[in-house]
Amino acid sequence: MKRFLLLACGLISFAASAAVSNNAGATSGLSAAQIVERNVAARGGLDAWRAVTNLTMSGQLDAGGTKETQLPFVMRMKRPRMSRLEIRFADQPAVQVYDGAQGWKLRPFLGRNDVEPFTPAEAKAAAAWQELDGPLVDYANKGTKVALDGMESVEGHNAYRLTLTFRNGERRHLWIDTATFLDLRIDGEPRKLDGKLRNVAIYYRDYKSENGLMVPHVLETVVDGAKKSHKMSIDRVTINQAMGDDVFAKPAAAIAKVSGR
Repeated sequence: MKRFLLLACGLISFAASAAVSNNAGATSGLSAAQIVERNVAARGGLDAWRAVTNLTMSGQLDAGGTKETQLPFVMRMKRPRMSRLEIRFADQPAVQVYDGAQGWKLRPFLGRNDVEPFTPAEAKAAAAWQELDGPLVDYANKGTKVALDGMESVEGHNAYRLTLTFRNGERRHLWIDTATFLDLRIDGEPRKLDGKLRNVAIYYRDYKSENGLMVPHVLETVVDGAKKSHKMSIDRVTINQAMGDDVFAKPAAAIAKVSGR
């Protein structure tokens, strides 16, 4: 379930924050504010993203283990900062829900048939999630400072490296393609592995237009020191469908709601 939460954070991180630094990179000629502006435009535009009230993504994600197993998932996000991730495992749905203030999970595949609250670490990660439009859209209203650190290569792409400082003081790095101005990579929430806290990177790939909005259809999460990465492949994206707040109620009440498949 921790892996699922990690992947969910990756979706929500894409899908910051009171000021933007105007420090320009020595080789880019652009300020952080200009890079952010071009990123938002490349992803569909500020007005278009502001018009999105909810977003649903469905597809397959890596389950891990010795076999190359993929599990179907449905992720729903709604303003303000609500999310529901449902994963079907052995014909049983695992559900995790965040209603903007509290989080719950249901894991019948582990023999846990009762609703459980998020752990303190899961609650902290969920509370730090940005809106469904990602960390750079309407960043000033989200309370994040953005600074340009310089340029790096990400999987063969020249990229601007931005440092995002969120309202709660946490920092993340985000890499923007210098050619397309789309997101290439973002820091994920660090994860404990073999007793050590490891850095996490989430890569965005295979962008496609969805109602004029550019959305990545492959997200790959890489944990330092881990033997395998984990991919989430998105098959379908639905924008502004009918979606009541009851979808984000406690899983015991919400598990029988629409599955999206």
